[in-house]
Amino acid sequence: MIDTILFYVGLVLVTIGGVFDLLGALGLLKFPNFYVRLHAATVGAIGGAVVPLLGVSMIALASDFLPNKYAIAGASFITALIILIVAPTGSHALAYAAHKSRAVEWSPVCDHLAEDEAK
Repeated sequence: MIDTILFYVGLVLVTIGGVFDLLGALGLLKFPNFYVRLHAATVGAIGGAVVPLLGVSMIALASDFLPNKYAIAGASFITALIILIVAPTGSHALAYAAHKSRAVEWSPVCDHLAEDEAK
């Protein structure tokens, strides 16, 4: 009974991850500037990689035919945690570098980083 629930929840998570990948790709194509596109890429990385990896972990735990199901579930869970930590950190570093180098032209409503640098 619990294996069936885990399997179907895992399938739902993998499907949700595919939707996040699609939305992230559309955001990369349609959004107007670097910073908003960076947000779409991060949403695609988190929602499109972490959520399906958690689903794969659940599917692996629910399956009886995999000989190394605990290894597969553990590896996909650890990979999801690593991506969950690294993706926002990388996007923050990219946004900070783009702001510092003034490589991206934009007109912000409020720029706290520039205000802090002026002090």
